[in-house]
Amino acid sequence: MRASVEEAGALLARSDSAGRRRRSPVQSASSPPRPGTLRRQSSSFREDVGHAASETYLVSRLTFTLLQYLGIGYRWMSQLLALTIYAILLMPGFIQVGYYYFFSNQVRRSIVYGDQPRNRLDLYIPEDNSRPCPVVAFVTGGAWIIGYKAWGALLGRRLAERGIIVACIDYRNFPQGTIGDMVNDASQGISFVCNNIADYGGDPNQIYLMGQSAGAHISACALMEQAVKESAGRPVSWSVTQIKAYFGLSGGYNIHSLVDHFHERGLYRSIFLSIMEGEESLSRYSPEIIAKTSSAETIALLPLIVLMHGTEDYSIPSSASRTFVDVLQQVGAPAKLLLYEGKTHTDIFLQDPLRGGRDPLLEDLLSVIYADDTIARQKIALAPTPRRLVFEWQLKLARQISPF
Repeated sequence: MRASVEEAGALLARSDSAGRRRRSPVQSASSPPRPGTLRRQSSSFREDVGHAASETYLVSRLTFTLLQYLGIGYRWMSQLLALTIYAILLMPGFIQVGYYYFFSNQVRRSIVYGDQPRNRLDLYIPEDNSRPCPVVAFVTGGAWIIGYKAWGALLGRRLAERGIIVACIDYRNFPQGTIGDMVNDASQGISFVCNNIADYGGDPNQIYLMGQSAGAHISACALMEQAVKESAGRPVSWSVTQIKAYFGLSGGYNIHSLVDHFHERGLYRSIFLSIMEGEESLSRYSPEIIAKTSSAETIALLPLIVLMHGTEDYSIPSSASRTFVDVLQQVGAPAKLLLYEGKTHTDIFLQDPLRGGRDPLLEDLLSVIYADDTIARQKIALAPTPRRLVFEWQLKLARQISPF
């Protein structure tokens, strides 16, 4: 089993080697194309297609490896069926977002940030980047198994339309990697953003870190681990002090308390413990426990932590965020909790943006990011209302079928 996982990782490393060239900083939309630009764009598209083909092959092999771990189980098979139907119902919206992702000149796909497989990130660049833009480094969810950087396309588009650069950081999933690999990948991606985002029109003094679901857990682990290293005087490639705020959406932060919950929902104990590198590592990868046991010097480094959660989230209960905020406040860290009444695990992140109109999550993010920027807030107030991407009946039916 281990050999097959390592073989798959080696395969991806080979498939990545052809694309390990950092893309150029963003050019102004008004600049005339230079000679050879169309040829390079065509070449870039061919590279994207080739990379997609190699990733599809790899994912297929990893899927078979994962199925060997899962075996035959009613819970996870029913969850997979529900997820498939859910995706089909929302497909019209996903197609529109996918078209933007692949064809918009505001999206810079698959920028390499490290040497490991899946060390790539996507950048969503505002049209108006005449002045340095705030930046959100985003780690997407996916139950530590199906996470992918493109899952952040809807959020990236919405924030880019409001003057914010979004960097969606990809990372190795299980069984290609375990939680330590995921946290290391996320940390390297954050480091790339902190040290290079100015080349793409970003403001290195306005960097925000965000994660959703499993990505909220992974990014919180990276943040806490970095704070511990930094307070101990160990060498680091990025500083916690470079992060103005952390946004955790629908995350779990005490893994001990979630093992049985995930088991009942189809992420079986044996698999989950394999992802988390064994029961002995649960405390190490529980940001809540790390915060409890950290020194005052470590806590003092932490930025504002804003946890967001739907009250009807059954994938990860909202009590996970409430408890973490309580612990952070007890140890003296700046933290606050935003609860979305009646919202499920994906309502806030997917269904609400697909519905169009008012978007509570977007409003809460912008209220923090633009807290001191009156001009930006005025521009946002005049921005057109986002349009609906999916019919209401599809959203309601998807909500009923959703495995989340």
